[in-house]
Amino acid sequence: MRESFEAPALRIIGIPGIPEVKAGDNVADLIMENFELYTNDVVVVTQKIVSKAEGRVVALDPNRSAEEQIEELIRSESRRILRQRGSLFITETNFGYVCANAGIDQSNVPEGTVALLPRDPDRSARRIRDRILAKSTKRVGVIISDTFGRTWRQGLTDVALGVAGIAAVVDLRGVPDANGRTLNATQIALADELAGAAELAKPKGGRVGAVVIRGVSSEHFRESSVAEELLRPYGEDLFR
Repeated sequence: MRESFEAPALRIIGIPGIPEVKAGDNVADLIMENFELYTNDVVVVTQKIVSKAEGRVVALDPNRSAEEQIEELIRSESRRILRQRGSLFITETNFGYVCANAGIDQSNVPEGTVALLPRDPDRSARRIRDRILAKSTKRVGVIISDTFGRTWRQGLTDVALGVAGIAAVVDLRGVPDANGRTLNATQIALADELAGAAELAKPKGGRVGAVVIRGVSSEHFRESSVAEELLRPYGEDLFR
């Protein structure tokens, strides 16, 4: 007789109704006004919403070259430039991400402006998580997500820029696999996987800036940090 096994299931729910965000808005309040959260929900918020709320949208001078101004911003937002091809820069940002053009983006912002990444996305995630807990008593995980390219693969996917209350990485080293063999190197980028899953519920042309993922195992809810857990240390990086 085959052994009965109930597979875990996730629900991915886009939060409708969040208005256009402006500097000074409280992202946690906007989420709670438009969605009823449960304990152990994971709230995935797009970087663009957080950047707007934190005043990280910059107006370009119409009397100067936009390309020149964007390059200046890229350099000011970066620790160093790793590669350059024309107007494309691969940079290490001041926070430590390696990405294109320091994450500076012109999509979903008013004409003539660009959005910069949050200065400290882990701190941004903690602020949202703490506000939700204070106002609703619901303990949730929060992920700040953004769209990244991959060096060795075509196409884009969302990854976690900042996290709070949910594991960034699940370390399975020392755990037996299905055949009883001990895993020696497996570390799952849980926050990145959840950010990518959330993207499926927020189409690029739509106005869904936050998503709730329900059904994540309670064992994964803990204090964590993208900076401490997901960013590869220099000594382990074969390409920098």
